[in-house]
Amino acid sequence: MREIVQPGDYSYVFSRDVAPITSVLPGETVAVYTEDAFTGRIRGPEDLPSRVLDNRLNPQTGPIYVEGAEPGDTLAVRIDAIEPTRDWAVSALIPFFGGLTGTAATAMLTDPLPERIYVYDLADGMLTCGDRLRFPWQPFLGTMGTAPPLEAVSALTPHAHGGNMDVRDTCPGNTVFLPVFVPGALFFTGDAHANQGDGELCGVALEISARATLTFDLTKGRPIAWPRIESHDRLMVVGSARPMEDAARIAYRELIDWIVADYGFDRLDAYQLLTQAGSMYVGNMVDTYYSLVAGIEKSYLGGLAG
Repeated sequence: MREIVQPGDYSYVFSRDVAPITSVLPGETVAVYTEDAFTGRIRGPEDLPSRVLDNRLNPQTGPIYVEGAEPGDTLAVRIDAIEPTRDWAVSALIPFFGGLTGTAATAMLTDPLPERIYVYDLADGMLTCGDRLRFPWQPFLGTMGTAPPLEAVSALTPHAHGGNMDVRDTCPGNTVFLPVFVPGALFFTGDAHANQGDGELCGVALEISARATLTFDLTKGRPIAWPRIESHDRLMVVGSARPMEDAARIAYRELIDWIVADYGFDRLDAYQLLTQAGSMYVGNMVDTYYSLVAGIEKSYLGGLAG
């Protein structure tokens, strides 16, 4: 299996103007190495964000050019495995960033929370920091996306191209479907998380560098509007927007479109189905746009897609 390592500087934007670092064929499986959200700059309690960080956050490995991908196709990326490439993860409290503090977008007359670093040891499938913070290894890729059609989008931003969605179902065993807007799709990924709760509340999950095994495929001539995720028993859609209720609406509407197109439902019947059996959780409530995930169990869909 071929291994893909960023050959030079990481990309901190999703853009059609970033030169591909390599290409893959549909059906090919590769291992992609990613750096953590801080590009490894926070390693211990003395590495306060105000001292060591700049505006370059969420380094992306890529872009990877997918042979044969054209605008209007859908890129499918199956996540086969995520392995840590170090034995520790890190979280932090960052001034004026997070879900329960004033931010640039939610301005308040309050002082910032104090900076604090949490370094977690990874051993025997558990991440441990001190006596009371202990969580299982449950990795996912915080950032997966394709190049948007026109402008560059920050690697901190989730939107229709995917991006910094921070949703826990971009995990091993699941397939992520992304819109293709430009020739070759130009796929980027990074920001692996060792674990994270709903909402990524303080803004920083358990950040870690990783080796992700990914299998690429294409669906030709069948566009999608927003990222989709399929597990063995669920269909899910990620919507990203502010306010949060608009992200919820986007996710549920795209899920209705999926059910209608692939499972033969009447549109209003699909609306009724999701009213009674749909699920939703918050991926992130801290980024430039919020990400919400709408889902439905496949058992409600009655048969195979067609």
